Amino acid sequence: MSESLPRSPELMNADDTALLVIDVQAKLVPLLPQAGRLVWNIRRLIDGAEALGVAIGATEQYPRGLGETVPELAARLKERHEKITFSCGSAAPLFDGWRERGLHRVLIAGIEAHVCVQQTVLDLLANGWRVYLAIDAISARHEIDYRTALRRMESAGATLTTTEAALFEWCRVAGTLQFKQISKLVQETCEA
Repeated sequence: MSESLPRSPELMNADDTALLVIDVQAKLVPLLPQAGRLVWNIRRLIDGAEALGVAIGATEQYPRGLGETVPELAARLKERHEKITFSCGSAAPLFDGWRERGLHRVLIAGIEAHVCVQQTVLDLLANGWRVYLAIDAISARHEIDYRTALRRMESAGATLTTTEAALFEWCRVAGTLQFKQISKLVQETCEA
């Protein structure tokens, strides 16, 4: 008799999931409601992914016009793929590399929910990826666009989650060095 149930295929794991940070850029972020909280949550996801060995990728939409990734996140994101398409699907080498590593899940964070995030999610789903949305690490300028995009992406097959839920899901167990790092991240308070 086994000591525990098999892990649900609905759960993300650090070794089969990547974090994709979409277009959190200098000229866009100030236009968003609760921009400070958004950047804080994305930063915690990046730090947690780094601590747990989760693959991380990032994109920038036309950075010459929209600016680069905000400094707090840019310092943590080693490589950012520049794009002019709204979907991150144009960064195929990133996704090909993840597939070669055996990854088949992507947790999405970034902006804007109804444009680049939504188009990316729908393309990923169509190409066989399991997609998760950290809804407190995604935003849009207008509430109706945010809410409608979440509904559309969920109805297409994406799974809604939160920053804290994702961090603990990746971590899996308490009592490890990684758990202590994740615990510190979830105990932080947002100063924005």
